Amino acid sequence: MRKYFVISGFAASIFATSWLARAGTGEGSTSTGYGTSSSGKVPTFTLDQAILTSLQRNPTLLNAEQEIKRTKGVIIQVRAQALPQVNVNANFDWTDPNLVNARTVSTTAGVPIGTTPTGTGSSGSLVESPQSQVGDARTFAAAAAPAATPAATPIELSDISYSISVIGTQLIFNGTTFNQIRGTFFQRDSAYFSFRNILDSLLATVKTQFYQVVVNRELIKVQEQSVHLLESQLKDQQNRFEAGTVPRFNVLQAEVALYNQIPQLITAQNNYRISKITLAKTLGLDFQPGRGENPPLDVIGEMPYNPRTIALANAIEMGKQRRPFLKQARANVLNQLQQVRATAGQYLPTITATGGGEWVSSPINSSWHDISKGWVAGVQGSMPIWDSGAIAGQVVQQRALLSEAKITYDDDVRQVELEVQTAYSNLQQNRELIVSQEKNVEQAEEALRLAKARLDAGAGVQLDVLNAQVQLLTAQSTRLQALFGYNSSLAEFDRATGAQSSYQEMFADLAPRATKTKTYYTGSGVDAEGKRKKADDDSTVRTSSGRSRTSRSK
Repeated sequence: MRKYFVISGFAASIFATSWLARAGTGEGSTSTGYGTSSSGKVPTFTLDQAILTSLQRNPTLLNAEQEIKRTKGVIIQVRAQALPQVNVNANFDWTDPNLVNARTVSTTAGVPIGTTPTGTGSSGSLVESPQSQVGDARTFAAAAAPAATPAATPIELSDISYSISVIGTQLIFNGTTFNQIRGTFFQRDSAYFSFRNILDSLLATVKTQFYQVVVNRELIKVQEQSVHLLESQLKDQQNRFEAGTVPRFNVLQAEVALYNQIPQLITAQNNYRISKITLAKTLGLDFQPGRGENPPLDVIGEMPYNPRTIALANAIEMGKQRRPFLKQARANVLNQLQQVRATAGQYLPTITATGGGEWVSSPINSSWHDISKGWVAGVQGSMPIWDSGAIAGQVVQQRALLSEAKITYDDDVRQVELEVQTAYSNLQQNRELIVSQEKNVEQAEEALRLAKARLDAGAGVQLDVLNAQVQLLTAQSTRLQALFGYNSSLAEFDRATGAQSSYQEMFADLAPRATKTKTYYTGSGVDAEGKRKKADDDSTVRTSSGRSRTSRSK
């Protein structure tokens, strides 16, 4: 068997070496220009297909979904503290009979176990014999004698003992459990909004990476077009040089321009491959060794341009109202508020009631019919009187955490405002770039055509053609980058405003009912707890000492 494995491994190594040799010589692939194409099939995705695949396979989103289920388990665990709990306890003991005889209990005090008061040395009987009705001298003599001490009746314990008890416990009152239960509901809501936030971020990421693949593919076409034009220009200059109409300098200039352009094409091809690998990782696609160097996927689609009219003020308000990011921060504040109340509730008494039944075996008989049974009930209560400030210290900590959660919420509101304004500004920039470059590309194409015509007519120089080619390449690349920037900024704008709700219906069963109430209204005019702000809240700055300081202009 070992020889078989050795021979098989040796054959496999020879086969791999020969395959690598063919790969090194270029067999099995066809080269066109500076790119390599393969006949192997790869999965193709449209934008919607890519999004749906990421929703099913992306590990970050799947982990967020499991976090929701975990918080539901926390609710069940904490809620059980306030519900009845019934426990069954059973005990069974067996003792060696030799030890049982040593533990025999006498029913008469002061008489040694195992002896009789008559001094005959015979063991006592548990059942006394009836007195004889025949009188004789011995009987009358015994009657005349002093009365003897009555005989002892020892009792032997059973070698088997058992007991069964069913005890129920019910919490009547305390100051912590009910607040902790409410806190777990807010933890569940926070996990759900975290899931929603990850979902929105995933949608924006998939769109951006999908458009990155598309723009890299188009940039390869632009670079290939530029290389082909430079190749034709080099061939034309070589023909003219051989005809003696141009100097050698023109040929060298064309060669330098071509070889300077080829690295840009190679870079574009590498960016295209990396963008595909990055998108595959986001979609949760595993590496398939059988595909070799083939791309993990391919995309179907173009770079769209759909201008959208946006009002900045309305967009900011919509972002505040819809962003799961803010609603998660609100849930954290409300949860921390319950933790403060639960910690302060330790000052209150704790009252617990217990009750149930017990079944205990007889000490002298193991029969089930001789058991003792009955009911037990009790009420326990406790209340801290003096703990040297332990509870007070915990309350101080929880209140500080509550203040931190409120400060974080206020900062998150400003973060939403920043993200919306940044995305809006990027949309404006890229929209203006697209409009400016659309006309510029047409003009650059016309300039290149005129430069080539002048060169063919002998009225122009080669440098004019090369400059026109560079200008056209720059205009085309800038336009493609502007299209990509607009679509990626639009995806980011939808994420910042919480407008990507078309895919949330797929996870409607995960949404707790409380998340759809006014508790999680995060629009303008409410504070971190959801209470309406006072009129002077925006002009008042809170200091760390709790005092308010109003800034005034001098």
